[in-house]
Amino acid sequence: MRLVWTLALLALLASAALAGPPITLESLLDEMVDRARLARWPDPAYTCRQASSYDRSSVSPDDEGWYANWDRSHFVRTEERDGRTEHVLMDAEGPGALVRFWATWHGPRGQPFSNGTLRVYLDGGAAPTIEGPIADVIDGGLLAGPPLSQGVSPLTDHARRGHNLYLPIPYAKRCKVTYATPAFIDTGGKTGEALYYQINYRTYEKGTAVETFRRDRLAALAPKLARLQHRLALSGPTEEAGLPSAALDGPIAPGESRSVTITGPAAIRELTVALRADDLPQALRSTVLEIAFDGRRTVWCPVGDFFGIGYQFRQYRTWYTQVLTDGSMSAYWVMPFAESCRLTLHNLADTPVTVTLGRARYSPWQWDDRSMHFHATWRQYTKAATGIRKTQEKRDGARDVNYVAVTGRGVYVGDTLVLFNGADGWWGEGDEKIYVDGETFPSHFGTGTEDYYGYAWCRPEFFCAPFHAQPEGGGNLAAGFSVNDRYRALDAIPFTKGLTFDMELWHWRDTRVTYAPATFWYARPGASWNVEPDAASAAAKVARQREDVLDGVRTEAEALKMVEKTGGQAEVQQVPAFIFSGGAQLWWKDATAGDRLVLEFPAANAGRYKVWAAMTKAPDYGIAALRVNGQPAGRFDRYHAEVACDVLPLGVFDLKEGPNRLAVEIAGANPKAAQRHMVGLDYLMLEPVPAAP
Repeated sequence: MRLVWTLALLALLASAALAGPPITLESLLDEMVDRARLARWPDPAYTCRQASSYDRSSVSPDDEGWYANWDRSHFVRTEERDGRTEHVLMDAEGPGALVRFWATWHGPRGQPFSNGTLRVYLDGGAAPTIEGPIADVIDGGLLAGPPLSQGVSPLTDHARRGHNLYLPIPYAKRCKVTYATPAFIDTGGKTGEALYYQINYRTYEKGTAVETFRRDRLAALAPKLARLQHRLALSGPTEEAGLPSAALDGPIAPGESRSVTITGPAAIRELTVALRADDLPQALRSTVLEIAFDGRRTVWCPVGDFFGIGYQFRQYRTWYTQVLTDGSMSAYWVMPFAESCRLTLHNLADTPVTVTLGRARYSPWQWDDRSMHFHATWRQYTKAATGIRKTQEKRDGARDVNYVAVTGRGVYVGDTLVLFNGADGWWGEGDEKIYVDGETFPSHFGTGTEDYYGYAWCRPEFFCAPFHAQPEGGGNLAAGFSVNDRYRALDAIPFTKGLTFDMELWHWRDTRVTYAPATFWYARPGASWNVEPDAASAAAKVARQREDVLDGVRTEAEALKMVEKTGGQAEVQQVPAFIFSGGAQLWWKDATAGDRLVLEFPAANAGRYKVWAAMTKAPDYGIAALRVNGQPAGRFDRYHAEVACDVLPLGVFDLKEGPNRLAVEIAGANPKAAQRHMVGLDYLMLEPVPAAP
């Protein structure tokens, strides 16, 4: 009997400990701005999952539908309620909390977006706790103002931007989110209204006390919300002045390093670096930050990537990072250690760099069995080939690239993606896929790379907010440089066994990109990961122009000299940049079989080249036979049910310095094609063929 009573008492004590102070809207707001909370294993423990409109054709990596791209208007189910149809976006058992809501939308073709009604039902209630037009709920101020509720990349069309809500919505038993609209919703991209969404939510252990969200609490918490939003917008350190600091100032010669050691137990609260160099972009990439906590290296990352700007200096601010016009770059991750911390800056470039400001401010830390070390990894996929677009539904060349894979116990807290785009077209159609604790299907399956980073529709505009930013987007729709940041607070992802983060590389063009993700996470001692230091890539010359990531030299077809045309009309056609390089193509139309078009294209030097041609295909395009300097260069049937563009190999040819000739002859048309015998040429690319040894 004594044993029975003892077990019962232990169970009661465990239940009371689990319940603890209740999770409330107030406690979640406090947690959001407590950076130190991330550095300890969560208590109470929770999982973080995502509900989204990802294309349900994506079932398995072994199936061709894995890269399906109609990531819109897919729902958990539909329900009939009070004479209306409600599409269920999320339905999760509690206790839990909705911690991030991103969405974007557009209406049926030719019609304005109807701005349907979003409803949030809590704890099985028949009436919604939150109800209103979706734009008002997420970023129109119905619940909160900026930055907790904020859109990015505002355009004339209010709908075509990313809408973000970070106000937490706690619930004790259940949360169901629905959407209703009088417009027709479809998933095929043809006529209906489209809704894209991602909802991140926590689920606490059973028995955790959670106080369910009430709308009337917002008015009572208005002063607290105002202070919190002001604090989030300011970023910067939270500690008072006077904390001790360790310095890393001074010159670093090529191939040399500067280091400093701090004795623990303590935690870095602010890390600031400013560099001076003749080539600052190269220095931002080739100056690498390494940190070893308690004798083990856990951080290895180029400084520009670590501070969220890559290798182009841009002023911006988030809750965890800040870059100012004075050249200083700061990070406010709390980084604890039990015994020691050694910080090192390595100069991997072939020219000197000077650290004009290198400072780590730190404070005492009580190391315990929940404390975790901070980690940062960086890897680069250099000149990664993107493949060829076929249709919106099917893709050749799309693939998942790995950000990081971690084994151990920890919490994932963010990442930065720095890339140089080799083509005038959108690079980020792919979805994030995050596997937690051995999942065979990702519990986070996204709707597009820009959606993951908080914006939408490939927009190139600068923006920054506490938890997402685009310091530079010039490479989004044109060849060039872009950098995206996503940092986590309440939507941090705990893992007990491991985490794998893959991002789908899905480009609208057949080109090459240099694609470099940095990841940020905490873990208990003993964790392992799959990304090793890559000094060669960090030291390599950074890409500054299109040719730096391409294997060949590209010439736009619309700029070529026309030397002969036997029939039809040839003109420059202006088209969307996401389809054609430079937003234009050379368009030859209404010729007949046997007609010939001859163009001159330049080669900078005489030699052997592999010649590529980017050519259009469409329902009214013909069969084209090509010749380069009189030599056969392929016969291509350009009929296709949709407008698309392929990059086609024409062969290897001996070219002379200066003008060479490309001849295009109409060789007929596919029986399915409208008989207009069109030919579209976007660009030529010349790839030098190395001489045989």
